[in-house]
Amino acid sequence: MTTSVYFFGNGKAEGTKDMKAILGGKGANLAEMTNLGVPVPPGFTIACDVCITYLRDRTVPPALRREVEENLARLEEASGKRFGDPANPLLVSVRSGAPMSMPGMMETILNLGLNDRTVDGLARASGSARFAYDSYRRFIQMYGDVVLGVEHHKFEQLLSSKRMMAGVESDSELTEEQLRNLVEEYKALVRGATGAPFPMDPVVQLWGAIEAVWRSWTLKKAIDYRRHANISDTLGTGVNIVSMVFGNLGEDSGTGVAFTRNPSTGERKFYGEFLVNAQGEDVVAGIRTPLSIDQMAERLPGAYEELLTTQDLLERHYRDMQDIEFTVERGKLFLLQTRTGKRTAAAAVRIATEMVGEEMIASDQAVLRVPAEQLDQLLHPVIDPGVRATAIATGLPASPGAANGVAVFDADEAVRRAGNGDAVILVREETTPEDFHGLVAARAVLTSRGGMTSHAAVVARGMGKCAVVGCKEMIVDHDHRRCTMNGVTINEGDWLTLDGATGKVYPGDLPTTPSEVVQVIRGTLPRAQAPAYQSFHQLMGWADEVRTLNVRANADTPADARIARAFGAEGIGLCRTEHMFFEGDRITSMREMIVARDEGGRRRALAKLLPMQRADFEGIFEAMRGLPVTIRLLDPPLHEFLPHGGEESKLLARTLGLSRPELQHVVDSLRETNPMLGHRGCRLGITYPEITEMQGRAIFEAALRAKRRGVDVRPEIMIPLVADFREFDNQRAILVGVADQVIRGMGEDLDYTIGTMIELPRAALTADEIARSAEFFSFGTNDLTQTTYGLSRDDAGRFLPRYVEQGIFGDDPFQVLDQSGVGKLIKIAVAAGRSVRPQLKVGICGEHGGEPRSVKFCHAIGLDYVSCSPYRVPIARLAAAHAALEPTLQ
Repeated sequence: MTTSVYFFGNGKAEGTKDMKAILGGKGANLAEMTNLGVPVPPGFTIACDVCITYLRDRTVPPALRREVEENLARLEEASGKRFGDPANPLLVSVRSGAPMSMPGMMETILNLGLNDRTVDGLARASGSARFAYDSYRRFIQMYGDVVLGVEHHKFEQLLSSKRMMAGVESDSELTEEQLRNLVEEYKALVRGATGAPFPMDPVVQLWGAIEAVWRSWTLKKAIDYRRHANISDTLGTGVNIVSMVFGNLGEDSGTGVAFTRNPSTGERKFYGEFLVNAQGEDVVAGIRTPLSIDQMAERLPGAYEELLTTQDLLERHYRDMQDIEFTVERGKLFLLQTRTGKRTAAAAVRIATEMVGEEMIASDQAVLRVPAEQLDQLLHPVIDPGVRATAIATGLPASPGAANGVAVFDADEAVRRAGNGDAVILVREETTPEDFHGLVAARAVLTSRGGMTSHAAVVARGMGKCAVVGCKEMIVDHDHRRCTMNGVTINEGDWLTLDGATGKVYPGDLPTTPSEVVQVIRGTLPRAQAPAYQSFHQLMGWADEVRTLNVRANADTPADARIARAFGAEGIGLCRTEHMFFEGDRITSMREMIVARDEGGRRRALAKLLPMQRADFEGIFEAMRGLPVTIRLLDPPLHEFLPHGGEESKLLARTLGLSRPELQHVVDSLRETNPMLGHRGCRLGITYPEITEMQGRAIFEAALRAKRRGVDVRPEIMIPLVADFREFDNQRAILVGVADQVIRGMGEDLDYTIGTMIELPRAALTADEIARSAEFFSFGTNDLTQTTYGLSRDDAGRFLPRYVEQGIFGDDPFQVLDQSGVGKLIKIAVAAGRSVRPQLKVGICGEHGGEPRSVKFCHAIGLDYVSCSPYRVPIARLAAAHAALEPTLQ
């Protein structure tokens, strides 16, 4: 018979840490800790696949009910208590746990098993009726919200009224009698909202909670998180039923969350928070601002010493930074969870490199520890140190970086404003998982409550967002959509600036400055003064040792080329010559060429552009000395260089000696119904060969001038938008003719190659014909995606998000390479091209070249290089290393 339920307790478990796909992360790690001898309350886990079966069939299999009943009996034996026993009741927690960590995105119910009879048994067993009724009201509130669908804020309103009537500030100050009354009020609320009494049968309660946890896999916040983190919807969640231990039994009890290293900086120091006389949700939800874990040494010294020993054991066992949840019940420590801790990019890089130095992991493992996309965080700006500004409040620095934006006070408004292009900062008393979509949309989050392990802090760190939490000086007025900090009122729409490194909050839009890594790259900060850069440089060195896929950059100016090289680019994979024409006086000469009435006029205008292009190319060859530079000939349609009315048209007509109607006639004659499929790319060079001649001459003369100065030049000329080999041959012949003239005229030899950009399906399907004369292929995946899907990338944003939301597309194909469609065309083209020219060099130069999953695909199909924007070069380098390493470590 297939087993769906796995028990752990009394130092022995039926699972291990390697069973995450079956048990989920929480269940697998509870089993592993049990086997290690770590103090874990006994319990059992329902396998993840049962969740998917339940969501499909909407019924609980009878065999599963029997398995749960059998394991519940084992749990009673292990705990010495009985489920539903009025004298000595067993209470359990019911918690989710997916194979991939999804913190806070699914449901949890604590204190399950309490009813009007067992609450008195708990009071006698614990010696505290107040504790028993506090636990009972918590259970009714959680169960009523999660399982029965009673709105959470209605319970909070009753609780707030009870505090107000009692004249106290915190829940812990309410008396036993007041809590008894609150329990009755909660039960009346449930009856009124659902039309039925609160369930008193513990078995009914248990199955209601289990099914609610399964259903929480389909909650919007869970779906949003999976989409953001690229987690499959088919995994499902495990359900963990664990014997309750209580941190709210008095001053010798407590609960907390801790990390074996600092998740923000990576410092090797035990880091976390705890609360005395509290249950776990009080810490994570940010309802009370907790104490530093260091203070636990004074309040609960014995448990603290055991916790220090245990966290060290867990880090060494898992060989990674751990995020642990614990409870102390009357001085005795219990571990409720351990998992790989979420961390910032700076922390991830530091932890990975230092663990190699500590001989805990190998350098290959360090490379794999840092998600490639996360490196983007290391480039986040900080507040310009030269700015003099006075902070209006200071909170806890939960996630670094500087962010500015307009204040908004709910998640939906954050999404709306961000969709309109606004930079927003989400301001809340505390965030909950229901705010996740707002956190995705916002640049940063600011909360008045919560600690460094609260929901806002953990989620922001995982997403690389700036966060300041627990800002006690801030009073949030949601009704009037404003907040006040030390007498300063910030209304919705007012600008704020947050410093996630210091926790300071500033009014207004303060200027920012580049991060430490970027400052070193730009040469404005010495490496010796930049420890974050040193760790980054070490990690990237290890990545470069193992990757086989080269990484180039898309760069159009010498400055961009220098930045790209400093980031580790091994050449330029795309230099877009048209970008050079928009600078200064060049646009006028370009427009003069476009409006010319004949070839002679065009050539006169092109002669003005020639020295400008030559100087640009010479600067780029200088910056990339010894590395290849791929220069794409003019690609966009000519109308993009012309104004379309207004004062600029009037000024241009005057400059070119034309009347307004004459200029308008030229503009109208160039207008196309679908310009992206119109007169552009190689079609321009065929119609106006003098354009190709000028650009070729500028490239060859620049290369030879640089070579005369001792620069090792490696020019590669790329002909764009080829659909037929005859188009390529036409343009290649022009370039070769110009090259021969320049080489003879300057008396120097020059090695160069001529290739093409594959960005049309026909070119991919006839690549063998093109490769007879093309020496390299570079896939322009932006246009290849457009022409394969029949989608305009400029217009598809209106409906593509809906496609992704509804699961029609797994990802936006302009962000993540479509491997089954566009990828198939690339594979066909590579195979066809290399069948004719075995040593054909092949790469991609769309922005997919900096997207980790797309980079791995390029590695898998044997491309030679990817090319991306300069600031994504480190991401591509690390993703290429992951692609090389992952097959060997599976």
